[in-house]
Amino acid sequence: MRVLLLKHFDFDDPSFFISWIGRHEHELTVLFPPNGFYTPSCDDFDLLIILGGPMSAYQDNEYPWLQSEKKFIREAVERGKKVLGICLGAQMLAEVLGGKVYRNQYKEIGWHQVKRNGTQHPLLKGVPDEFYSFHWHGDCFDIPEGAVSLASSEACRQQAFAYGEGVLGLQFHLETTEGCMTTMLERWQHELVDAPWIQKAEHILKETGRTTDSKAILNQILSNYQTD
Repeated sequence: MRVLLLKHFDFDDPSFFISWIGRHEHELTVLFPPNGFYTPSCDDFDLLIILGGPMSAYQDNEYPWLQSEKKFIREAVERGKKVLGICLGAQMLAEVLGGKVYRNQYKEIGWHQVKRNGTQHPLLKGVPDEFYSFHWHGDCFDIPEGAVSLASSEACRQQAFAYGEGVLGLQFHLETTEGCMTTMLERWQHELVDAPWIQKAEHILKETGRTTDSKAILNQILSNYQTD
């Protein structure tokens, strides 16, 4: 399988994806749209993975490359490509499919529980009904027409959705490594304000052992993409 991965900030760590792709002898191409996004050919990949970023999906004026990337994502979906969007990636997916992306009532930072809503989907086969994942987001999205809602958290009513059999958007970060998390807490510490769903840095770091369970869940999801 040929995998195209889109990364949106310099210290994001896609090492889990790189390791998984290597173990399964897939091909990987990594692009960094903020440096200028050229449109790849949809004929050159089978699975598109869109990672998160500190920008918002609706900030086209501040980040002009977002327009080109969203147009490309729409084309990939229309061409029937498998797609996994995470945080910003999920929000861009929701927008290009006709949903609205907007500021959530609460910013959600730290280890918070995600609950599936009982809707079954092949890409979530084997994923627990309830689990903890790392979060760092202030935006939310409405479920696009034709898509199905799959999960929520107490702070955010939409945590996952699917469109068709091969497109999945996840608001949360199963992929985050301890190193990336530590750097986020250092560089973005100004966001760790006193708020209902924002945990303190000490608590977040104390819970980094949860990354083991997160990676097992993400491994299951990626394995589901290999099943037609």
